[in-house]
Amino acid sequence: MMIPSIISMSKNSMLRLKPFSPLLAPLILASAITIGDVTFHSFLPQTQNTAIAAPPSASQEQIKLIITSKGKTGSGDQLRRFFYGDLEPLGVQPGGAGMVVNLYSKKSDITFSYCATYDVVVAVKEGKIVMFPASEVK
Repeated sequence: MMIPSIISMSKNSMLRLKPFSPLLAPLILASAITIGDVTFHSFLPQTQNTAIAAPPSASQEQIKLIITSKGKTGSGDQLRRFFYGDLEPLGVQPGGAGMVVNLYSKKSDITFSYCATYDVVVAVKEGKIVMFPASEVK
């Protein structure tokens, strides 16, 4: 009498798992594709995506262009375009239309004083300058 009850239990448990069987095939297929893709890229590294190189640092001509256009509309745009990702803020000081930010370029060893209100460069000096003289950033 014990044997029929075990058999009837296993039939009931199989009946409960039957609705999950359609989900099993896509899961196995997705796992196989993922594992295959990982192994493919690990053995063939040249097929991986390559990063885009950073733009070259600003040339002396570009720095001279910013110096000649300082205080004019568009000089802030030039600064961002020429020194994209290269500027680090050193400090804030009174000047321009309220406050200016001093930005330093490590690659070019030059500091710019930038007024965000009017989007203009108000002063430029070589080296790391934390505070410009007040007469230069007005």
